Amino acid sequence: MLHNISELQTALSSSLLSQLAIGIVLLFVAWLVYRRFGAVEQTPVPPVQGAHIAASTTALDTLTSTAQDHALPPVEHIHAGAAEQHSHVWLKKYIPDTVLDEYENRHHMGNYVIDRVTGEKTFEQMSIYVRLGMHLLYYGSRQAQLLHVKRVQDVLREQSVKMGQMYDSPESRAHIRPFLDSFQLWDSMREMRKPDPDHYETFNEFFAREIRPEARPVHEPENELVTSSPADCRLTAFPTVDLATKYWIKGFGFTLERLLGDAQLAEYFDGGSLVIARLAPQDYHRWHAPITGTVEYVKKIPGTYYTVNPQAISQEGTLNVFAENRRDVMVMHRPVTGNKVAVVAVGAMLVGSIKWNPGMEEPGTTMKRGDCQGAFQYGGSTVIVVYPKGEVVLDEDLVRNSCDHQCETIVKVGWRVGAKH
Repeated sequence: MLHNISELQTALSSSLLSQLAIGIVLLFVAWLVYRRFGAVEQTPVPPVQGAHIAASTTALDTLTSTAQDHALPPVEHIHAGAAEQHSHVWLKKYIPDTVLDEYENRHHMGNYVIDRVTGEKTFEQMSIYVRLGMHLLYYGSRQAQLLHVKRVQDVLREQSVKMGQMYDSPESRAHIRPFLDSFQLWDSMREMRKPDPDHYETFNEFFAREIRPEARPVHEPENELVTSSPADCRLTAFPTVDLATKYWIKGFGFTLERLLGDAQLAEYFDGGSLVIARLAPQDYHRWHAPITGTVEYVKKIPGTYYTVNPQAISQEGTLNVFAENRRDVMVMHRPVTGNKVAVVAVGAMLVGSIKWNPGMEEPGTTMKRGDCQGAFQYGGSTVIVVYPKGEVVLDEDLVRNSCDHQCETIVKVGWRVGAKH
């Protein structure tokens, strides 16, 4: 009998020890999951006040209306630096101090870029209209308050249409020379097909001005395995979409399926590479073919007009603007590899339209690397090039700047960004 009790005690002890060990293991696993995925203490977020949206709307409308005085230099109104004291004073007329202080504590007033030729790193201050766009993006990201989301989208659409109509008017020609002065662009006019600013009928015609092909020769033109920058731009390059979302695209809602508007196409590009070319207002505002290929089709996806400033792209907790903005997706067939490449033209805040060159969006159209595909009218814009897995090895300096330094690199149309090995 005692022998049986002893055996029972031994068995129970062994069982309890086993359960305790399992419990410890489970607790450790739970702790790891907690550390990796969530349960971060949430700070209560106050509800968005309709008055705050109204204030930002009034400020933006006043800003775009001031821009109708075309003789005024744009750096005195719509392109005034967001960090300048006079900009802060002006904003305080419309936006409560608490809202401004919170924004300035959470965000930088610009971002760093690296010159690919010199390696120099410089700070580019965001314009005041971009800063207002950041306020509206914050409000538009509050999905729980759908009325606010729609109001913000309506405001951005209205203001973009307003600016488009304004800069399509003959009177807008008066804005050209102050714009060239403000951004010190006179030397660059020598590269244009129409170098005399007085030969443009409207500001939008000037803004989408054509460049002479010899001013932007493509790198390694004989090597069809090379891919080029689609624009004069601030560029980021990521070997995989996972790296892009880790280091750069941090707003919620970004997937290839949402960007491309096609689940099957997204599956084709799964594991592929991403090149993001952001065009600032002072950049030459046309985009060019990054590869030699044939157009399969162009899909037009409606959307809104959020700012594409890096502060908007890399801000956690806000909508991902690439998946929200109005965009055209061109799918091209690349004969040298037999694969598809997608070129996505993304509209942005105050961009009136995305215009393809005549015939360029027609299925069956063949183009060479470096050929001009289309133009954006007024505002900042973005072109995203999506490559399938194994289609390109992106140049090391661009990847390093994008991932290690989390900086854009200043490049020109036709410059090499990578090649298929």
